[in-house]
Amino acid sequence: MDKELANHAAEVLRALAHPIRLQIVEILEGGRMSVGEIAEALGEKQAVTSQQLNIMKDKGILRSRREGARVFYRIENENVLRVLGCVYNHCRKKGKARK
Repeated sequence: MDKELANHAAEVLRALAHPIRLQIVEILEGGRMSVGEIAEALGEKQAVTSQQLNIMKDKGILRSRREGARVFYRIENENVLRVLGCVYNHCRKKGKARK
């Protein structure tokens, strides 16, 4: 892996590395949703949710589309779900090993 690719991969991973952002990705696995719907599902303020959505959109994890006054988000790259699946599996195995 060259340095540029490694830097980009690190940026994408950093964009995911927040509990709210991980929850957003999980919520969006079910399909596109508006910012308000995502905020409600999270139990967060819309401003906080929008900030987190924009971080992931800037790194190409999510895509947005405006329809009138509402903005809808969806997962741009399904590979993110596979990566997170691997991370979650690792965490589950590590959790069992600690007990």
